[in-house]
This record gives sequence, C-alpha cells and structure tokens, in this order.
Amino acid sequence: MSTLSTNVLGIEFETPFLLASAPPTASIESIEKAFEMGWGGAVLKTITPDNLEMQEASPRYATIKEKNKVICFQNIELLSHKTVQYWVDGIKYLKTKYPTKVIIASIMAPVDRKEWQDLVKILNETPIDAFELNFSCPHGMPERNIGMAIGTSAEISILITSWVKAVATKPVFVKLTPNVTNINWIANAVERAGADGFAAINTVQSFMGINLDTLEPILNIDGYSTYGGLSGEAVKPIGFKCVAQLRQNSDLPILGMGGISNWQDAVQYIALGADVVQICTEVMLNGYGIINGLKSGLLNYLESKGFENINELKNLAVKKITSHEKLNKKYHTYPSIDKEKCIKCGKCIRVCSESEYHALDFNKDCLNLNKDICAGCSLCSHVCPQGAITMSI
Repeated sequence: MSTLSTNVLGIEFETPFLLASAPPTASIESIEKAFEMGWGGAVLKTITPDNLEMQEASPRYATIKEKNKVICFQNIELLSHKTVQYWVDGIKYLKTKYPTKVIIASIMAPVDRKEWQDLVKILNETPIDAFELNFSCPHGMPERNIGMAIGTSAEISILITSWVKAVATKPVFVKLTPNVTNINWIANAVERAGADGFAAINTVQSFMGINLDTLEPILNIDGYSTYGGLSGEAVKPIGFKCVAQLRQNSDLPILGMGGISNWQDAVQYIALGADVVQICTEVMLNGYGIINGLKSGLLNYLESKGFENINELKNLAVKKITSHEKLNKKYHTYPSIDKEKCIKCGKCIRVCSESEYHALDFNKDCLNLNKDICAGCSLCSHVCPQGAITMSI
C-alpha cells in the first residue's frame, strides 16, 4: 500500500498538501476548518511586527477567464492584519487540538536585525514546525523596501537569513521570488547564510490590463491601479522551471507551489524536485474541499506506478532537463496526418508557410507533407483545430 506521509527536516507531514500563506490561512478559525477537512498543514498568512501598518485597497483581485475558468488570478492584498499575540495564542490552540498537523510561520519585517530577531524569538516559544521567510511579496511591500525588494538582493537576503538563523530554533525556509533573472542567485546566497530549505514560487509581478471602453485599469481602485501578484494556472510553467532549477542546483528541501489546481500538478512538482507542495489560488476559487480529490488522486497515482511514497517519485523528471547545447540535434520528428480527422481548413499550411517553412500543401485535395524541407518544429500540430496532426519519428 502507498502512503502520502513524508518527512522533511524531521517534520512529519501526513500529506504533502499544505495551504500556502494567503487569505485561506488568514485566521485560526479558517485553518481549523481546513484541518478538519483533511489538509496536512498550513503556512500562516505572513506575520509582521505589530507596528508595520497594513492598509488594504478595494477591490484587490482581478481575473482572466477562458470558457468561464479562471486561468489568471491577480491580487494586491497585503499581509496578515492580526497581531503577533493573536498568532501566538492561535498556534498553541491549533497544535494542541491538531498535533499531527504541520504549522509553518511565514514572517516579514523591515530590514532591521532587532525587528526580525524579536519576531522569531516570540514565535520560537510556540509549537510551530518551521519558519518561512517572505522575501518575495511583489506588491505593496517592495515600496517599503521589503518583500520582493529583499528577495531580489542577494546581499540583503544573506543578511536577514543570517539574522534569523542566529536565533531560530526551528528549520528556516526562504520563500523565493520568480521576479529575478536567475532564481539560483538568491538561492545560493541564502543557502550560504544557513537557510534549511526553499519555498518557491511566490506570485509573478504583473499588470492585468486596461478596460478598452474607459481606458482605466481592469483592477480599478478609484480610476487607478498598481502592479500585482499573478497566480493560478498561468504561472504553473514558471513554478515548474524555478523548482527544477533549484533542485538541479541544491539538495535542500523545497516547498513547491505555483498554479497547482489538481493532483496531476502536484505530481509534476514533486517529480521536478519538490518535497511537499503548497496551494492557494485554487482554494480561493473552489474552497478547502478540493483536498479530497488531491489526496485520492495522488494516492491512486502512486499505487498505479508501484511507488510506496512520494519520495520514490521525487526528482525523477528533473533528471530529464538539460541544456539546449546537450539536446540530441539528430533526433527529428515529423507531422503524422490523420486524414479522417482533417477537415481541410488549411490553417496548418498557412502557419507553416508564414512561419519560415513551406512543408505542407494540398495535393489532390489531400494534405501533403514535404519531409525534405520540414523542420519538425511541431507548430502545425498545435494549431490544428481537429487534432488531426501528431508528431512522430
């Protein structure tokens, strides 16, 4: 029988599915409900010193939908509005009632040694399992020289990580931003400073667009807007890339996240190197109840593959990612045309001829391929509206 339980840095996870630090973990009552429904743990909405003011804008969410499904979710929401004492009391309550659930404290403070260390020392006295340093919030906080402003500077990231590690009595994960040219630059820096693991990714800084009728921002706050954090399905490929790059560069544990909406996404993150995964946007869109499908789907997958646990799945796919230089350039695929499915719309011919090559045409009313000039790029297979073209050797 397969199991979903795993151990990371001595922390026992009954399931690899955690709630990410976000609105679904903004209160003790909400987290308690999630635990009752089967979530294995939660990363608390980012705790800050009580003197760091949080004033929200309204509205603060915007979406892009495709066939009524949200594929892009943007937010400009800030951090926890609760006091440090609220979280101290709440953590103690949750751990007493749910001792097997993992609780990770996400924290952020100004670039001040005392502020960071005082916050850590207070939370050291609670039964949390780990810290997650929020070096990556891309909206609101960078304007105050924190959040993403920290995570895009190796020097400041080293400084704060070392401050925290000097006093923390629990493992320290650094939550990294994808808004850098190379995530490993910051990862290497915080690893040198003593970080025990990484969390990746936070949201991608973005702008949602303009209303063509009013020429005002789609996310409209009294006629104005700002850059926000993009999440949801659209950022999944960025999350995949960042987790894979981290795993290729380091053996430290990774809390993987970014666009996870089903168990298949979780499988991919784990196979690319994540030890456990965190989910936010899909919970915000569909509720805590998604955990049932996540757990049953992953468990059935592990059993179908003969894996006893997720550790046997971890890292299997990341081994298949290499540099462009090392790819086999002699490997060549060609379009294979299903003439029964082809409706002779000519779209494949048009895009092929207008995108460098002229390898497709109609010959006696049948789609014909000239292999001598086909580059095997696969564009035709992606634009075919009927799925009549597949690539094969």
